[in-house]
Amino acid sequence: MSEYQRLQRIKLKKRKVRKKRVLLWVFVPLLIILLSGAGYATYLMKKAESVLNKSYQPVKATSMRETMINPDMDNISILLIGVDTSKSREKLYGDAVRSDALMVATLNQKEKSVKLLSIPRDSYVHIPGRKKNDKINHAHAYGGTKLTIETVQELLDIPIDYYVKMNFYAFIDIVDALGGIKVEVPYEISEKDSEDNHEAIHLKPGLQTLNGEEALALARTRHKDSDYMRGKRQQEILKAILKKAVSVQSITKHGKLIEAVGDNMTTNMSFSEMKSLIDYGLAGKGLSVDTVNLAGSDEYINGIYYYKLDEESLEQTKSILQSHLNDSENTATAEDDTESESDRPISINEKINIE
Repeated sequence: MSEYQRLQRIKLKKRKVRKKRVLLWVFVPLLIILLSGAGYATYLMKKAESVLNKSYQPVKATSMRETMINPDMDNISILLIGVDTSKSREKLYGDAVRSDALMVATLNQKEKSVKLLSIPRDSYVHIPGRKKNDKINHAHAYGGTKLTIETVQELLDIPIDYYVKMNFYAFIDIVDALGGIKVEVPYEISEKDSEDNHEAIHLKPGLQTLNGEEALALARTRHKDSDYMRGKRQQEILKAILKKAVSVQSITKHGKLIEAVGDNMTTNMSFSEMKSLIDYGLAGKGLSVDTVNLAGSDEYINGIYYYKLDEESLEQTKSILQSHLNDSENTATAEDDTESESDRPISINEKINIE
């Protein structure tokens, strides 16, 4: 072997090592940031630690866990809360704001897989401490993060171990920091912007690249479909963000992404706990994300619109998430049963591998 060939082989091996050094960072409800390259990763780690220390905000919600969990070893769940706060809304409502998006992510350590459930914001549910059922997004207005966690735990009968909450501005800044995201707009949209200026955002149907304000409008709109379809759109937008964030072209943008998140996010995950999630990004076949949706129907009660959850769909969803949080053997059985009966209202959508 010539000296030139030997040097080329060494360079090739180094490139392969660098590729294996990719770290996946589950950081916010709408973002998985990829860290790549040893020196740059160290810089981002320090930057992320500083941001997270400022964002850390524990809550005293009632836990369904009998023992403390260790995210390095245990399967965990994370409640992702998007709140409809902006400068204009803070003046009107103060802290009594509703959640605009609710997603539950269960993470299975052995499989390195994620189940991502979208909960329609107008779901008609029982809110602990309230005399009658109400829309699930009102839980945040009544009792903030604590009551939202307890409401979701009761609805799904699973423990919520962690939460990550962010507002409109974090979503907008993340998409803009990525240079926009490519998504399918299902129909013509005329929607408010983040400051509630009417018809400020206008989109034509079709596959296109959206900036932060446009992506937010697509995530929020529901004038031409349902709360159920709105949840599915939000999942597709999240997947578009994930794909863009982990792409090689976005590596140099991760510093801006961390800054975008830090000023508009709160979480009860410590920096060390969040670092344990990096293993999910080191899975050999990439991170598997299954999206799950709750079937239901539109209903008016005393002249007020609600999304009435289908009981069978709800029970199936509970089983899927409970199994995913338990042993992988049980997970496979639950999913096989669900997928084998196509007439069931629960739908498990596209499985994506983020590599």
